[in-house]
Amino acid sequence: MKIDKRDWFFIALVAAVLVTFYAISGKETTTPVPRDATHQSVYDEAYRKAPAPDASLFAKTFFKPDKKAAEKLCEPCHDARGIKLPPNHPPKHRCLFCHKLQTK
Repeated sequence: MKIDKRDWFFIALVAAVLVTFYAISGKETTTPVPRDATHQSVYDEAYRKAPAPDASLFAKTFFKPDKKAAEKLCEPCHDARGIKLPPNHPPKHRCLFCHKLQTK
């Protein structure tokens, strides 16, 4: 099988797209949700339906934390403690869209 000029053009185009995606992807800059006693209730709520340690590999692989239930705990606690959000902060009700839960 011979690789002609059109094939090399396609290979170069795919390589350019991959390099562009790599170049624009930067390091994550948002702070993760701390794993401390204050935020333990958020982790408990998010992982309440987590599969048991003896569950199947399939169940463990495809488990996703319940972020929507956990996000309901963020705003009341932050408001009660007077923790202000920075200017230009996205909507408050989607905390775990940017702030990631840490794995164990």
